[in-house]
Amino acid sequence: MTLAATGTVRAHRPLGVQITEGLLILLGVTALAGGAALVLGLGDGETMAPLEWLEGLPLINSWVVPGLVLGIGFGLGSLFVAYGMLRLPEWPWASFLERPSGHHWSWTATILIGLGHMVWITLELIYLPLSILHFVYGIVGIGLFTLPFIPSVRDHLRVGIR
Repeated sequence: MTLAATGTVRAHRPLGVQITEGLLILLGVTALAGGAALVLGLGDGETMAPLEWLEGLPLINSWVVPGLVLGIGFGLGSLFVAYGMLRLPEWPWASFLERPSGHHWSWTATILIGLGHMVWITLELIYLPLSILHFVYGIVGIGLFTLPFIPSVRDHLRVGIR
């Protein structure tokens, strides 16, 4: 399968694609920073994330595991997918995501990150005190889940047949 501009930024990227890329980068940078802070123990105090908040969570007794999920999964994962959407690389190992959808692998990966992030925020709403960040990042998750279905985004990321 090929894209019109293999491995390069297309000259015209629809607004929906640009917004999706922006949300992926926003989530990636902030999740990477937040995840690093949690893993390094910068959140084990009264200022960011008290350990008492973890008391209701099953199997979690420190911020390391949530920090790794946040930093690696949503941080590096979102930045990787943003790169894929911006540069549109054709990687044979990612073709299993393209065949069923007919779209570049970054299209499917964005939907999966959005879905995963909505689940993450829902779990935070259940187990952690309410914060304005839940609202902000809930919108980011919903955006990443829904924006790929906009026709201009679908068309931009559609793959052709060789």
